Amino acid sequence: MSSLNILSGGAAHGLVGSLAPTFKALTGFDIAGEFGAVGIMADKLRKGTSADIVILTAALLAQLADEKLVVAASIADIGLVETALAVRTGERPAVVKDAAGLREVLLTSDAIFVPDTKTSTAGIHVANVLQQLGIADEVADRLRIFPNGATAMRELAASEARRPIGCTQSTEIINTKGVTLSGSLPPGCELATMYTAGISTAAAHPQQAQHLINLLTDAGQYELRTRSGFMSGRS
Repeated sequence: MSSLNILSGGAAHGLVGSLAPTFKALTGFDIAGEFGAVGIMADKLRKGTSADIVILTAALLAQLADEKLVVAASIADIGLVETALAVRTGERPAVVKDAAGLREVLLTSDAIFVPDTKTSTAGIHVANVLQQLGIADEVADRLRIFPNGATAMRELAASEARRPIGCTQSTEIINTKGVTLSGSLPPGCELATMYTAGISTAAAHPQQAQHLINLLTDAGQYELRTRSGFMSGRS
C-alpha cells in the first residue's frame, strides 16, 4: 500500500487524521510520518528525513522554502491555532480574564503540563509567559515537560496531581481523550499561530501531497477545521 510521508507539527494531527479516509478514497494513499514539536520536525527535514508534505508554522515553512527544502509556490495557510489551557475532563474549567488571573491559576496548580519549551510553538510561548508573569522560578519544579503537546495532554489526563493544569495548542487539547479545552490565554499572554502546508522539494508523491493540501484548505472542510481547533484569519 502506498503512503504519503508527512512531517507535521502536532497541532495538525487531529485534522489530518480526520481527513485520512477522504484522502485515501481520493488517492488510494494512506498517510504516514511524524507529528511533533515544530522545531524538531523542521530539523528532521533538514537532516534528510523523507517527506512529501510538511505542515508547520508559517514562519518555519517560509524558512524551509528559503532553504530550498519546500516548494514556495505550494505553501498554503490552513488556519490559526490558539495556545490554550486544559484541565482533566470533568474538572472545573480554569477560565482567566487577565494576566493576574492566569498568574493565580498557575500558582495554585501543583503540576503544569506543557510541551517542549525549546522546540515547540506552545512550549516556547509558555516559557515566555512564565517569565512575563514573574513566576518562572516559582513554578519551575511544577512543570511537567514532554516532547510534544499531545504527550503532555495524555499525561495530564492520567495525572493524579491534586490541581493540575495543561497549556498547549487548542488542537492538541481537543484531540486528546481525558482532557478538556478550558479557555484561551488572556489578552497580553495570548498566542494564535498560523499553520501552513507545503510540498517538500524532494517529494516522491508531489501530486498526492497537493491533493492533501487541497483537502486541508478546502472551503468545504471549514466546519471540520473549526471542530479540530483551527480558526480562519492571519497571524
